[in-house]
Amino acid sequence: MRPDIPALLHDIFGFPGFRGVQEQVVGRIMAGQPTLAIMPTGAGKSLCYQLPAVALEGCCVVISPLIALMHDQLRAAQAVGIRAASLTSVDSDWRETQDRLRNGDLDLLYVAPERASGEGFRNLLRTTKIALFAIDEAHCVSEWGHDFRPDYRLLRPLLDEFPGVPRLALTATADHHTRDDILVQLGIPREGLIIAGFDRPNIRYAVHPRDGLPRQLSDLIAAREGPGIVYAPTRAATEKLAETLTRTGRPTRAYHAGLDPAVRAANQAAFIASEDMVMIATIAFGMGIDKPDVRFVAHAALPKSIEGYYQESGRAGRDGEPAEAHLFWGADDFARARQRIAELDPARQQGERTRITALGGLVETGTCRRAILLRHFGEDPPATCGNCDNCLNPPASIDATETARKFLSAVYRTGQSFGAGHIEQVLTGAVTDRIRERGHDKISVYGIVAGEETTLLRPVSRALLVKDALQTNEHGGLELGPNARPILRGEEEVSLVLPPRRERRRRNARNGSAENPVGDPLFDALRACRRELAQEQGVPPYVIFHDSTLREMAEQRPTSLAELGHISGIGQRKLDAYGDAFLAAIRPFV
Repeated sequence: MRPDIPALLHDIFGFPGFRGVQEQVVGRIMAGQPTLAIMPTGAGKSLCYQLPAVALEGCCVVISPLIALMHDQLRAAQAVGIRAASLTSVDSDWRETQDRLRNGDLDLLYVAPERASGEGFRNLLRTTKIALFAIDEAHCVSEWGHDFRPDYRLLRPLLDEFPGVPRLALTATADHHTRDDILVQLGIPREGLIIAGFDRPNIRYAVHPRDGLPRQLSDLIAAREGPGIVYAPTRAATEKLAETLTRTGRPTRAYHAGLDPAVRAANQAAFIASEDMVMIATIAFGMGIDKPDVRFVAHAALPKSIEGYYQESGRAGRDGEPAEAHLFWGADDFARARQRIAELDPARQQGERTRITALGGLVETGTCRRAILLRHFGEDPPATCGNCDNCLNPPASIDATETARKFLSAVYRTGQSFGAGHIEQVLTGAVTDRIRERGHDKISVYGIVAGEETTLLRPVSRALLVKDALQTNEHGGLELGPNARPILRGEEEVSLVLPPRRERRRRNARNGSAENPVGDPLFDALRACRRELAQEQGVPPYVIFHDSTLREMAEQRPTSLAELGHISGIGQRKLDAYGDAFLAAIRPFV
């Protein structure tokens, strides 16, 4: 008997219909066709294998890169009644799990690529019926990807041993090089590629030059409710910022690979369970986190690539609700990044230069940030999005070419060994012992910048570093970079984007999603009910219901289980488990 997919979608997951390309992906899996789905974070990738897992005979094997990610997804699957388990190094019930697999008592089994590629696991799978192989975070299979995991490239023999079993690869982050590599490595034909697009319309993007970072981050945290992640460039920076930002009054913790494993696990668990914690972390944090209610992500320094930025900022708003991504950068970020390139294998250097140039285009643009991101992934977006800082408050720009030429000339004429501060002093005609001793008061560029032009010197030096017209040497001195010559010769212009005046923040996201009601006693009561149930069951609050489901409850005010069952996100299992508790919370407000 053919399974009733719409009925399963509603009864198990509580959804009235599919979103985006979900139906197309599920349709291919149900037809036994190999598929690579490129879907943005928050588009419902996990449903694309969870639904076939309950509809098909046998077990779906999900290959996932991190234990924390598996366990998050495991909790969510079990909460809707899916028979799910994991086989990881920290699971003590592995014998029971293997028995359940052999006996046909599992719909989903989560494993790491290291285990999946081993002969022992293959022998185990030979003893049971497999319905589907789902390879999550599939960009890890590609050397072009930003999170390459060699063990992912060992999966092909496992997949090929079960030729009748469909294979589904899923990722949110893959440019055309990475997509092509995934198809080849996992044996998926090109007609199996489904691209949903990369746009996350609920995320508002904003980029800021660093100017007193602790204050900037404190202001950001004070102005925004809900959980947040701040990505710091080093382990030391995470701990220092966590200590500083604790003074905001928000619960704040640090996360990096150097922490004691027990502390790291405790901090992660606290963040998952919290409704307002801010985690200060290195990029080691996040890939293994499936927390849908993160309301903002901030980068305290330049990310490693556009792909990395997209992946990391995409950890905000996975529930589809309004969220924000803020990037704080400085010219020294580009200088350090380019210094690191020189330490790499020559074959990798050009690729890294391209990545840095792409980041420079993102931070320096006066046009739509979202358009820059989407064009990087091969899309053809509209010129404006209406939900980034530049679209909401368009900045002015000025031609700073002459000032840039003066700055480059001063760097050259002082011997290409001094920092930006000294160059500014020379150009503005400052009288210092250092300038006099070196004879820099006698060179032609001494004192040639005055008046309002002096305010351009700092942003001009930053722009020249971004453009690779300036470089820093090992002692921190400035020297001419490969792109200086066309500027000096007047063949290339340098324009500066002027920071716009600060305006009151517009609260609604571009997609029209409403933010959670502030001060609504019913909504607060529903959150309190959710919090109590989550504590009783030892799960994060979002596993009970997402904020969007609570908001719909507050709007609809259902008075019966039947009415409650019509709200999106409430399947039969959750209706049976939690329906009476939430109706009791609603009753005083009806």
